[in-house]
Amino acid sequence: MPRHPTLITCDIPTWHVRWLPPRNPISAYKYRTPSSFDGPRRLRLNMAGNEGEPLSPSKLRSDFMAVLRSRRSTEVPLTVEPAKPVESPMYQSALDPAAFEVMKSCPRAVVDDLEEKLKEENFYLMTEAGEQGHLPVLILSLKGSKLQRRPAIVILHSSYKSKEWLRPLLEAYASRDYIAVAIDSRYHGERASNATTYRDALVSSWRNGDTMPFIYDTVWDLIKLGDYLTQREDIDPSRIGITGESLGGMHAWYAAFADTRYSVVVPIIGVQGFRWAIDNDKWQARVNSIKPLFEEARIDLGKSEIDKEVVDKVWERIAPGLATQFDAPYTIPVIAPHPQLIINGANDPRCPLMGLDIPVSKAQEAYKSSNCEEIFKLIAEEGIGHRMTTSMVKEASDWFDKFL
Repeated sequence: MPRHPTLITCDIPTWHVRWLPPRNPISAYKYRTPSSFDGPRRLRLNMAGNEGEPLSPSKLRSDFMAVLRSRRSTEVPLTVEPAKPVESPMYQSALDPAAFEVMKSCPRAVVDDLEEKLKEENFYLMTEAGEQGHLPVLILSLKGSKLQRRPAIVILHSSYKSKEWLRPLLEAYASRDYIAVAIDSRYHGERASNATTYRDALVSSWRNGDTMPFIYDTVWDLIKLGDYLTQREDIDPSRIGITGESLGGMHAWYAAFADTRYSVVVPIIGVQGFRWAIDNDKWQARVNSIKPLFEEARIDLGKSEIDKEVVDKVWERIAPGLATQFDAPYTIPVIAPHPQLIINGANDPRCPLMGLDIPVSKAQEAYKSSNCEEIFKLIAEEGIGHRMTTSMVKEASDWFDKFL
């Protein structure tokens, strides 16, 4: 794994680690297979947390791929088109300078004149027909590496940002001889034309049901990105990691579930129980992050206010199975036996910790069955809501150094 004798690190505050042991949920999970989905019914959990039939990871992935393909435009050969560096990235919300400083805390190797020694690649990967099928990719790597094949890390941005926003992380990992990769998720960065492109796409998905801009479409892109990365002569195809923040954390989670070529995964403030939030009236913070979508649905459904029925119908419309067969209790455990570190804020209202009780207990069982309990971990930072911290950045970095 990439190692350098001298690392520049920051002072990291005390970590509060919370392991969530198996226990009965506080209320019933109701993971339902929607009538619109013709696949077999998945594992169900009752009030006591008892299981139905065993979950088949291969079948679950197959069902998920069927959903992804159900709203795809014409598939095209995997091709690459050159691109130029983006001088003025498109951001669809105000930027937080403090969040940028957090990324700059990522450990770096001491490399003299690092900027001059970095190789930058900008290109488009064709993932499907149509405008959104042009996947913008940014890669940073260290020139003159002694390694013939290096590990790669895919880093994914949060909502309303772009791949360029991630440059501090890309530079840090590249300095340590990783090949650092970033993309613009669907309707973001170069794939956005104005400050409401992503929100408009979400509303369009609700109205027309022909796209899946929330998580799923970008996961399709990440599968195609995996095709590309495993073909590169400078990347070890068995050592491709993936991480991201918030929406990027969700993308990392679902990509690692869907595509086993992502061999190490660290979702940051992204993993949550969508069904648990609905059933336990903890959906408001997540809904408020993309509220225009839910307001449109409320009006269309003739409701005076957004309620759990609206939330349930929106998720099933724009991301089929998100709160049913592809929710965290099913997709987190099947990432085993790959190393998986989930990092959340203990007080994050968008990703309530109690909603992870069953996903974590099921994952612990899966990793134990594979005799690798030590490579699954949940870290919840006390007193932290929905934001990435320097501690989270350091923990993610250490995890990749250890397992990738």
